[in-house]
Amino acid sequence: MSDLTVTILMPCLNEAETLAFCVRQAVAALRDNNISGEVLIADNGSTDGSQQIACKEGARVLNVPTRGYGAALMAGIADARGKYVLMADADASYDFGHLPRFLAKLNDGYDLVMGNRFRGEIKPGAMPPLHKYLGNPVLSFIGRLFFRIPVGDFHCGIRAMRRDAILALDLHTTGMEYASEMVVRSSLGGLRITEVPTTLSPDGRSRAPHLRTWRDGWRHLRFLLLYSPRWLFLLPGVITFFIGLIISLSLIAGPRTIGPYTFDVDTLTYALGLVLIGAHISVFAVSAKVFGTQEGFLPPNPKFERVFEYITLETGLLFGCFLLLLGAGIFAYALHIWHAASFGDLSPQRMLRLTLPSATCFMLGVEAIFGSFFLSLLGMKRRR
Repeated sequence: MSDLTVTILMPCLNEAETLAFCVRQAVAALRDNNISGEVLIADNGSTDGSQQIACKEGARVLNVPTRGYGAALMAGIADARGKYVLMADADASYDFGHLPRFLAKLNDGYDLVMGNRFRGEIKPGAMPPLHKYLGNPVLSFIGRLFFRIPVGDFHCGIRAMRRDAILALDLHTTGMEYASEMVVRSSLGGLRITEVPTTLSPDGRSRAPHLRTWRDGWRHLRFLLLYSPRWLFLLPGVITFFIGLIISLSLIAGPRTIGPYTFDVDTLTYALGLVLIGAHISVFAVSAKVFGTQEGFLPPNPKFERVFEYITLETGLLFGCFLLLLGAGIFAYALHIWHAASFGDLSPQRMLRLTLPSATCFMLGVEAIFGSFFLSLLGMKRRR
């Protein structure tokens, strides 16, 4: 590894129209600011002569056989010779002359410096209205909400980073969602993140961009959800459980009338269904958190770890057995009422207020017992 300050990295797939302009601009940014560095093109299988253009303009070319935006960037960062890496697309949409403002933040101790097009300038025609007013703002808001990341432009294509810090994260997504993984994993890994204003210009290519709005937008959203079990599983599960529980408790004693509407056992059936659904989702939440932590996708959480000091396999088994006994007790009471009626016809509304909660307790008890065994199995490595 040389003592270069920065590697300017561009992923490339058939960028012959704009690549020479981008390389020249990057080389000029290094020269004009007296910065030691290199320009590295991570080529993803171009067939239009992009490799030859890059070499002619003074860039170094790395052939990356694995297809995908993320795959090209991962390989480029691993092969970079600079202490820092500035990455940007090779479509002439970003200004490599902004290199000094990124390096200034890295020299201040930040690990990841994002560009922010909304704080800088978005030139006319540079960003489709759907991306500008819906896609980017919504996904950036979700990123801030889920992970408390101080970034207003989550998917800006120009960003700079400490090479060793990013390599230590062991990023692995190969597609467009790599941009989200870098930011999320940096935040979860405790890296210092900031942003600087930058400019977005219209794409200089005559062909359509590789980005596909709905497909890649969904892939980014899916990634954000998968990396946040709290928002994907826990909060929906807990909210659903308690809504169902509150409605169920209010209807077990008898029907309730609100204005012109009367709620009876039909509503009770669906409310208990919410209780079961909420319980299932909550178990998924804890399981996903344990699995994600074990596999290194999610960082350890001391508060979460302390929970397991009190909620053990034995605790879960006892709670599950209590629910089974409660369900059996309600079932026995229902049988007693039926026996008192000489096993004849009974009021369906009255009996459903017993049999439905009984069945729910049975199902929750089984969920608690087997869920406890499953979580204990997942946690064996953690305990070791």
